[in-house]
Order: sequence, then structure tokens, then C-alpha cells
Amino acid sequence: MELNHTHDASRRSWLDSANAPGCDFPLQNLPLGVFRRAGSAEAWRGGVAIGDQIVDLGALQALPGLRDGAAEAMWAAAGPTLNGLLELGPELWRALRHELFSLLLAGSLRERQVREALIPQADAEHAVPVRIGDYTDFYTSLDHAVNCCRQFGIEVYPNFDWLPIAYHGRVSSIDVSGQQVYRPMGQYRPDPRSAPVHGPCQRLDYELEVGAVIGVGNARGTPIPLASAQQHIFGLCLLNDWSARDIQTWEMQPLGPFLAKNFATTLSPWIVTLDALLPYRTGWSRNPGRPQPLDYLRSAQNAAAGAFDIQLEVSILSARQLAQGRQPNRLTRTSFRHQYWTLSQMIAHHTVGGCNLEPGDLLGSGTISGPTPGEAGALIELTSSGTNPVDIGDGETRGFLEDGDTVVFRGWCERETYARIGFGLNYATVLPSPAPA
Repeated sequence: MELNHTHDASRRSWLDSANAPGCDFPLQNLPLGVFRRAGSAEAWRGGVAIGDQIVDLGALQALPGLRDGAAEAMWAAAGPTLNGLLELGPELWRALRHELFSLLLAGSLRERQVREALIPQADAEHAVPVRIGDYTDFYTSLDHAVNCCRQFGIEVYPNFDWLPIAYHGRVSSIDVSGQQVYRPMGQYRPDPRSAPVHGPCQRLDYELEVGAVIGVGNARGTPIPLASAQQHIFGLCLLNDWSARDIQTWEMQPLGPFLAKNFATTLSPWIVTLDALLPYRTGWSRNPGRPQPLDYLRSAQNAAAGAFDIQLEVSILSARQLAQGRQPNRLTRTSFRHQYWTLSQMIAHHTVGGCNLEPGDLLGSGTISGPTPGEAGALIELTSSGTNPVDIGDGETRGFLEDGDTVVFRGWCERETYARIGFGLNYATVLPSPAPA
């Protein structure tokens, strides 16, 4: 994967909104998702975000003059999920990106035809963009692990230094930005001297993560080596791994999370391709005083460009603030570059025992926290398990989430001499627990 003309920050689109300062979706981004007109019975189909519009790939796929690889990729991407595109592999993903770049570039001779395939983002609703077969959530931020373990007077487990820890999550409760998340019911033990109780979660939390969508998979029994792992990633999105902390604390020994994690996971609607993210790769290293990875998790390539400098923010809007049209108060600002393990290392370890990944599989990065207090990616860290509530604006504070709260994630990449590209919003709202049947 090499930088090319589609990363040139001087290129502009004929669509003015794509050239606006701070736009998440300039010509250099071109993320993919699945949409239809809001409130309609239209078929879901693939689209590409550009400025404040969506290119309807279903309407564009019959455009004459498309190059062979791009035409095949566009037909595959126009369906109700992007899985057909994922299966085609990096060469055709890149062909589609280059064709779309050409069509949307200022001076394109086919501007009129492409304009006819535009739909305002404000008029659209979104679906999960891929059919997810399996979902694995990792635990790969040392800062997050240290912050949480300190609260319980324990040390980070020794295996954290040696392998990317993970668990297999629930696919059926994954939804897209705008999801309504019911406060989960479960069993927890508020008093360690008494029996557990059953009821609504009292310590509902979010976890700021990046989701990686697998493109081309691997055959069962054939591990993906670290050196080629990035070629198996189609793109990235923002992921909220909702967590019921009281339920989690009681249930997770000895097998890990269950009800505390299976009730909801929220994805941002647009997948930013790895091609678009190439300029924002960065080096990965580990403090030399800590153990270094085993050979299968270590390479010069991973050290040079295995991490991604994705800027991330978290904010909370209460129901009252939302009704009053208030702007959210930022609680966290951090970067994905701080992760203790890279996505390539996660994939290499995931498959080293012979596990086969498939197109559309989803990997969660684990909570993303940085080294300073304002970079914590979950309330359990920011508030010291609720004992030190944070200010969310207008005199309201939170130890953990309350009913009616909307959690908002933002993500973007910026680097000198390159265009700023963004992920759009990942937001979801907490609803009360459903009444018992």
C-alpha cells in the first residue's frame, strides 16, 4: 500500500461542501456505508460519503465508461451490505476508490451524471454496513488496564505484556449510530457480604474503541502473518462497547464478560478505508523497560507504521441538554496511536492457532485511553468508579450514565500537508430498562 494521487491535499471536488474546512468527508476520504432515504421503504444500498452528500452507488453503477475493476467493485458495493465488495480484495477496493475520486474531482466531465446520484446525508438513514459473521473485542490499552486495576488494588495481569487479550462478543445486538440502548438487567453484588441481587444495571458505561472490518479472510489452519495483516483490513469505524460495570465485576470471573457486554454495541455508519488512512499510519513502539513481543508479533514493518494516529473525542448530552439544543461538553480527547498492541498484531494473534477470519468480521480495539487523565476512554476511569463525577455541562455531573443520556464519539485524522478526514459521528441514547413481561 503506497501513497498516491488520491491522498493529494491540493485536489478539490466539484462539490463545494466537500472542500469546506473541517469537513469529515473531503475528496481524500470517500468512506463507504449502507443507507436509504429516511422513513422510506427503499432497499438498503451502498453509498459513499462526500461533503454533506451521499453518492448512491446503486444509481451510479450503470454509468458508462467505468473501468473494468471499478465497475465490478461498484456493482458489488451497491448491494444491501458491503460484503460482496470485501470479498474482492485490495486491488478492486483501490480501483473503486480511484474511479470515485476521478468522478468527484473538480473538472470531471461526468459531474452532471454523478450529481444525479447524490442524496443529502440529512435525508438518509443508515444500516450496519456489513453482514457481521463474528465479532471479537480486544483489551489492548495499557493505560486503560492500569487505571482500572489500580481502583481494585491489583496489578495488570502478566499476560497483558505478551498477547492481545480478547473475548468473542455478540453480533445480534450490534447496531449503527443512533441506536437506542436499553439499560440492561442483570445480576450483581453491591455488598460483598450479602447475596447478589437482580435488577437494572446501576453502573452503565461506554467504551471508546475503533472497529476494524475484515476484508479478505484466511483459510482455516492458515495463520495470517504480521507482515501481511493490514492487507486483510478493509477499513475502520468508531465503536462503542457498552459495558454494565456492576454486572461485569460480579460475573466475569473466571470466564470473562457475558451479560455485561452482550446487550449493545454501536458502530459509526461509515467505514473509512485503509487506503484513505495511509497518510496517518505511525510508528509503534513499547517502553524498553517492559517485555517485548514474541517473534510472531514483532516486525520492522509493524514498528515503522503499525499504528494509526486517529484523534478521538467523547462527550455526553443529557436528555435536558439535548432538548435544549445544547452543544456537548467534551470529556475525553485521545489518540488511537497509544494502544499497546496494533491491529496487525491483533489479527496475527487471532489467527495464529488456525482460526479463520471471514469478510465482514468485526474486531474491536478495546478501550482507547492515553497516558493523561483527560485521555481516559471510559467513565470507570474518568470518575474513579463513580466516586469523582465529571462535569458534562450546565451544572450536570455523571459518575455513570443515566437514562436519557446520549453518548457521542468523534474521530478524525489530520497531518501536515495532508487533508483532514473524519469518521462522522457515533452516537446512541440510553433508555430505561424494559418493563418485566
